[in-house]
Amino acid sequence: MLKIKEAIIVEGKYDKMKLKSLVDTPVIATNGFRVFKDKEKQNLIRQVANSRGVLILTDSDSAGFVIRNFLKGSVPSEKIKNCYIPEIKGKEKRKDAPSKEGFLGVEGVSDDIIINAVKQSGATILNSDETVKNINDEITKTLFFQLGLTGAENSKSLRTELLKSLNLPVYLTTNAMIEALNCLLTANELQDKVNEIKNK
Repeated sequence: MLKIKEAIIVEGKYDKMKLKSLVDTPVIATNGFRVFKDKEKQNLIRQVANSRGVLILTDSDSAGFVIRNFLKGSVPSEKIKNCYIPEIKGKEKRKDAPSKEGFLGVEGVSDDIIINAVKQSGATILNSDETVKNINDEITKTLFFQLGLTGAENSKSLRTELLKSLNLPVYLTTNAMIEALNCLLTANELQDKVNEIKNK
């Protein structure tokens, strides 16, 4: 599995599933054009871009380029690396018909093509002994419970305060919150942040 520093932005959930099996880094899906109106998702992408940089990997059709250009307009250019897949005719197995332009999307191209595209994009590839996080840095449901973010009387208000302090939407589900925090903080940084809130 390829370990890189930058988070990867893809279009949909199937693209995300594909990337998660190939690359060890946070993967964020724009949910297609929905990102244009989703201020919270835009905000998360900006925060992640500022903390670790982002790699944009959209389909090689016109819709993919519209999304790519939108993201380029909302994130500082020095925080973005562009990753392109070639135009390959075909259709994804799960679909009845090919896309409008007839090209395979990110989910449909081979693993090798994606790995090569990531390498060619200038992504910061990390050695196996120099990962962005080791297993102890992972933010998990267990850690949430240990810090009182779940399972305690004031867990909900603590989560709300934490989300506000990070400028994240307060209505995130626990799973979505864990995913967002794993893009932004290490486990130790989360612990410090929670202690800071508790001591206010």
